[in-house]
This record gives sequence, C-alpha cells and structure tokens, in this order.
Amino acid sequence: MTKFSDLNLSPAILKAVNRMGFEEATPIQAKTIPLSKEGKDLIGQAQTGTGKTAAFGIPLIEKIDTKNPTVQGIIIAPTRELAIQVSEELYKIGMDSRARVLAVYGGSDIQRQIRALKKGPHIIVGTPGRILDHINRRTLKLNNVHTLILDEADEMLNMGFIDDIEAILKTVPDERQTLLFSATMPDPIRRIAERFMKSPETVRVQAREMTVPLIEQYFIKVPEREKFDVLSRLLDVQSPELAIVFGRTKRRVDELANALTVRGYTAEGIHGDLSQAKRISVLKKFKEGRVDVLVATDVAARGLDISGVTHVYNYDIPQDPESYVHRIGRTGRAGKEGMAVTFVSPREMGYLRIVEQTTKKRMQPMRPPTWDEALEGQQRIAMERLSEAIQEGDLDEYKTSAKDLLTEHDDPVEIIAAALKVITKEPDKTPVHISEERPLPSKREHFGGGGRSRRGKPGQQSYKGHRKPQRRPSGRRTSY
Repeated sequence: MTKFSDLNLSPAILKAVNRMGFEEATPIQAKTIPLSKEGKDLIGQAQTGTGKTAAFGIPLIEKIDTKNPTVQGIIIAPTRELAIQVSEELYKIGMDSRARVLAVYGGSDIQRQIRALKKGPHIIVGTPGRILDHINRRTLKLNNVHTLILDEADEMLNMGFIDDIEAILKTVPDERQTLLFSATMPDPIRRIAERFMKSPETVRVQAREMTVPLIEQYFIKVPEREKFDVLSRLLDVQSPELAIVFGRTKRRVDELANALTVRGYTAEGIHGDLSQAKRISVLKKFKEGRVDVLVATDVAARGLDISGVTHVYNYDIPQDPESYVHRIGRTGRAGKEGMAVTFVSPREMGYLRIVEQTTKKRMQPMRPPTWDEALEGQQRIAMERLSEAIQEGDLDEYKTSAKDLLTEHDDPVEIIAAALKVITKEPDKTPVHISEERPLPSKREHFGGGGRSRRGKPGQQSYKGHRKPQRRPSGRRTSY
C-alpha cells in the first residue's frame, strides 16, 4: 500500500491528512495524485466510497495560490448533498494551507452566495444549474481557473445536466487541467472528454475493488404485493442499528417512509423534490441515530457519506448494476461488516445475474421470515434490554415493587414473561398502502447483457445465524 508520506505532499497537506486519520492512500488516490500533480488531464473511473474526493482534492489544493483572491479551481457535482460533502472534505484538507472553499447550489439563498463569492474563495464546489446561474449573473468569474473537476459525471448525465456542463466548460480558460470522475463511461461522457480534455490519462478502479468483501449480499424472491410485509418482518428479525431502504421513485420513497412510520418504525424519506433544509434535517437526524430507517432514491443518496449503516435493503432492484454497487457501498465501511438484501420479483430474476457479473459475487438466496420469527426477534430484543438493565444495576427503587409482585404472584417465570410481553413490540400488521410499481422490462438488453435467467433454489438462510441484533428501529431530473 502507498502511504501519503510517499506522495511528495506539502507539510500542510500531510498535517491535514494525518489529522483526518489517514495514513495509507486508497488505490484511486495512489494512482491519481501523482498524475494530477504533474498537471495531466485525467479520467478516473471509480465508485463513490473509494476516496476520490481526496484523490482530486489534495493535488488541487497543492496548486492553489492563497495570496491570489480569485477562483482557481472549480468542481461540478450532480447533487447538493455531494457538493456539500465535497466542500466539507476540501475544507479539512485545505485547513492548514488556508485555501478557501465555497459550495454553491440550488435551494439556498443566492444573495448569501453572492456575498460569499465577493470574499474571494479559491475553490468553488457546486451543482451545474447554480454555477451557470452565477456565471450568467456575472457574480462568478472563471477566467483564472487552472483546474476543473467533473465529479460523478455519469450521474449528471442521467439528471439532464449535460448541456449545462458544456456551457460551463466553454467559460473556463482553454489552458487548464481537467479531471473527470465517473463510475461508468457512456458515450456522451466520452464525447465530453474528447472535446474538452487534452490527451487524458485514464485511471480505473477494478471491479473487484468496487464491492466491499465484508458486505453479506442476499436476495429474496418476492412478489411486488408482498414486499412491504417482508421488509417489516426483516426489520423485526434483524433489528439493524441504522438501515437505508432504496426505492426506485419519489412516490415509492414517500409511501415507504409513511408506511414504516405507521408500523412503528422511526423512518424518513429523502429524494430530489425535498427542500434543501428538509434534506439536511433528515440526514442530520439519521446520522445522530434519531431516525433508524432512511428511505432514499438513488439520486438523493448518491455520494452521501454516512457511517454506521449496518443494513441496506433494495426494495426495488436498481435499473443498472453500477447503482447496485453504489447502494450497497453505504454499508460495510471502515472495515465494519454490513448486510445488503435485495427484493426481486419473479420477472426480474434475470437482472440479478447481471448484477452478480458486475460485482463478481453471487448473492445468497434468503427465505423471507415468518411473522412468528419476527415476534421471536422482538422477544430477543426485549430479553437483551432486560439483561442490560440487570447488568447496569441501580434497581433499588424498583425492588420493593418487585417483592410485592412476588408476594402476589408465586411464579417468578410468569412475572418475567409478563414483563417481556409489556416491553416487546409485537410485529405490526396495520394495513398500509404501497402503490405497485411495474417490474423492470423483461428484455435483458436494458441491463446491457445476456445469458439465461437464474432461478435459484428456495433459500434456507437461518435468522439465528445473523449477527447479534442491535437496537431495533423504534418505532433525469424528472425520474426521481
């Protein structure tokens, strides 16, 4: 492995990197940083979670002349969340270098951004629409930009930003360094590279590096109408500390979040139609553990840096295998184990094989838990809560009442059983409304591959074999 100290970085950058707790560079960082420091144009094909922000951020900050109060670097990102995340990481990297970073994005007060732009930031991180808005207002001048970075280029293409990106690129000096990062390389992205980049070097993270080995991957073959009850029973049995449920559409996300809340889980949804303030509020509560289940679309969750996620549930199988890799990458980070469970309707089984070919790993079939197993899971949680209370002690104020109960009821087993019944949340079967979504097209070429559909044998996954349950849940622009 390559250490950051081997990359010929400035003392200020090394100090910042050490403060952030990094010693060894990830593969994308080890390959990208030296090439970028040489001033070469670069195409990086890498997924979220591989460390690409530092891969392009470190050499960018090394090039910033902090005595020059003009915009020298610009980073274009597809979503507000990713723009905020990138700007926060660049702030940490550039703290000792005194590089000033500003994030600009839609849904935020543009007058406040204009005032901040007048203070002379060195690096702008923003979404295409808002960057172009500032350019047209003449509040953002890019004539001194020496480095331009396109992050998640394929996602910007999916969201319909390709024209905005080209308009921005035309305003940046021709004599510049351009770095393009994309999980996939569709033809429109390749054409941008050919038109706006000069003999770019290509850095790829191999597919084997895309999937975290510590993630247990399962699939459940289930009809559309039964998905929600299966999800509810899984949450009761597995009792994840923090879970993300992925849905295909905005309507799906809203309905799932509402239905989970009706059934007693602490859940909130996030998608592209929410206001920026609402998105930030939901993510803050999720990171703090006040929301146990986050329901999200692919676009809303792209690039989110959330630690502590133990389970990812793909309520809808994603429309492309790369999105699957992005989704399950939300869990199993920082050397921790994670679990991903994908719901597949019988007509979508062919898509499963293509996903497995991309991830180089077979998903194991899982049998849906029964309601009795869900109740057993909740009883197990209640027993753990009682055991923890006994170990913590400090029960003197309750012992008198306990003795009174023993006097009134001779059987201590009956008393404990009653206590377990009181604190156990029995699986909720309250009727909920989830609109049925059409399965993905049966034509496999939509997924870019062929081959026969795998049927798979009925799963015999034992729920007793899962990790020890933790705290249970209490309780293109137009597509999402």
